[in-house]
Amino acid sequence: MATGTALLLASVAATVIAAPLGLGLAGAVSARRADAASSAGGSWRFAAASMLVYVFAFNLTFFIQELFLVLPKALTPGLRPTLYHNNHAWEGSSPLASLFQGTGALATLSVGLLCLCLLRRPRPWSTGIRLFVFWMAYCGCFMALPQVVIGALSPGSDVGMAMTYLQLGEGARIGAALVALGLMPLIAMRLCRPALELADTPARVAGPAARMRLVLRMVTLPALAGTALIIPFRVPRELVEVLLVPLLVMLCGIPWIQAGAWRVREVRPGGGAAAPSLAYPLAAVVGLLLFFQLVLRPGIPFYGS
Repeated sequence: MATGTALLLASVAATVIAAPLGLGLAGAVSARRADAASSAGGSWRFAAASMLVYVFAFNLTFFIQELFLVLPKALTPGLRPTLYHNNHAWEGSSPLASLFQGTGALATLSVGLLCLCLLRRPRPWSTGIRLFVFWMAYCGCFMALPQVVIGALSPGSDVGMAMTYLQLGEGARIGAALVALGLMPLIAMRLCRPALELADTPARVAGPAARMRLVLRMVTLPALAGTALIIPFRVPRELVEVLLVPLLVMLCGIPWIQAGAWRVREVRPGGGAAAPSLAYPLAAVVGLLLFFQLVLRPGIPFYGS
């Protein structure tokens, strides 16, 4: 194994597993020493709403990614792309096809960073809108950044093909992957405060233990349960393709948000634990699932007959 690849794999293990685990253990120790308030972590109805919004945001982000993989190809002479519910394909050939394999990750990262910026500015949003923007920020960033790491390791992946087109050497690929790994905890830490601001009362975030419980119920458990609900959007396809993307998106960021929640100070609750209605997110999820399976699954060609 090349030295650069070994370094990257070690960095992945440290970033995704060791570092958030260590931070979480430090939070558990801090919570015990602080004798934090015993307030529950928010309503289960809110957790259910958060789960549904996560499922919707994940699949909407995936649709944006595939759409922006298709659109540049549709505008390229010689390429005939088709959009599906869990992938895209194209006929014909063009040197630019490999480059355009990176436009999907670029689009989702742009959406994620935009939503992250919106979260940083106080706005008179309803709880449902705030929750949607939070999960779009999360899914946009954590659907894109792992692809840079995978691209450095696998030239046949989407971003890997774009890196090959750009003639990036091993050093440049490893460097880009390390930058992406470094951004993951930074973005997750930025999302800790908006997550805690979903609380309805100061008691919910009064101490390290209370903050960790709130994130567990409103963010971590909804993401875990939502990962299972994403599967119907992606079948039929090979099991590894069905599961890999949802698991990567969840595992690369949620542990950091959970582990870092205890460190956030001076949280201003925004009333989010007064749970939004489940009807709207449920209708949105069902509608998007029908669109994926009835419209996208047969394929939408982005070219003339």
